[in-house]
Amino acid sequence: MAYTTIDKPSDYFNTKLYTGNGTAIGSGGLAVTGVGFQPDWVWLKNRTTGDRSHQVYDVIRGVTKGLKTNSTDEENTNSERLTAFGSDGFTVGNNGDVNTSGNAYVSWNWKAGTSFTNDASATGIGTIDSAGSASDASGFSIVSYTGTESAGTIKHGLSSVPKMIIAKDRDSGSLSWFVGHASLGFTKRLKLDGTNEAADNTVWNNTNPTSSVFSVGSSANANTNGNAIIAYCFAEKQGYSKFGSYTGNGNADGTFVYTGFKPAFILAKDADSSDNWIIHDTTRNPSNPVGAYLRPNLSSAEGTFSHYDILSNGFKNLYAGGSLNGSGKNIIYMAFAENPFVTSTGIPATAR
Repeated sequence: MAYTTIDKPSDYFNTKLYTGNGTAIGSGGLAVTGVGFQPDWVWLKNRTTGDRSHQVYDVIRGVTKGLKTNSTDEENTNSERLTAFGSDGFTVGNNGDVNTSGNAYVSWNWKAGTSFTNDASATGIGTIDSAGSASDASGFSIVSYTGTESAGTIKHGLSSVPKMIIAKDRDSGSLSWFVGHASLGFTKRLKLDGTNEAADNTVWNNTNPTSSVFSVGSSANANTNGNAIIAYCFAEKQGYSKFGSYTGNGNADGTFVYTGFKPAFILAKDADSSDNWIIHDTTRNPSNPVGAYLRPNLSSAEGTFSHYDILSNGFKNLYAGGSLNGSGKNIIYMAFAENPFVTSTGIPATAR
């Protein structure tokens, strides 16, 4: 069996940088190209200016319909944010969150691709109807469902078990982004919009996902009766993605984390403490150490701090302590590949 089935990770995940030009949609907007595929989930952030929210768009909710990872705000519709998904990127208007003239932006882009609908009563899969877009090849799906406030199960569209789920109630301005992660177990939850440590909660009905469904509890967290909810589900693929954890050692010669690939993107959080989420990517950081970071739970501009070295088969902490290497702390992460450690034809990745 080949080490990986994904020799070119950028076919499914890619980071694209761009500079805003402030052009309104009525004048053509700004077409951002070079993603390499039609993105199904786009996460945008203004790197230059503080007080500019992270904006998330997907093909299931549709263009102009944004959510903010740093806020509990309900879904907003804005005709000057993301207005089109193109074959090689997307188009944005002149809203400052996505296109201020002269400002630097980052977009993280994922491909799903195969649409599905599930009538739970007819198929016998799950108990709550769902629809979405899924890529079995890369282990990523976007799932839309309507809450019932009764414990239930939802088809996620993948044939393998999700290791991480991020869900948001689109109709609520007070409910958080809830995160489930296999390293914590689905008896616990984190909040993407907050700094909270992992806490016991029934968001996931204290039940791990299966290869066909994930579970939600009877509370209103990710299952408010009658509300539209979106969930992003991630299954692990060798050589392409990893959803794991490591224990910080509080040392400048920090913990090495084996992923089985050279990471292109790392989202991490100290699950034991009230601390920020942090994103690094190798497009903003083309050489070691990676310094430029953004925080999904905050609207602040890009900061610089050397947290990691990116290696051909994982990443290594460089800082003595801090939010990503506190002694004895449990740090959970989501990582996607720039290159697999070894391709399906036996070609190894090179170090940076």
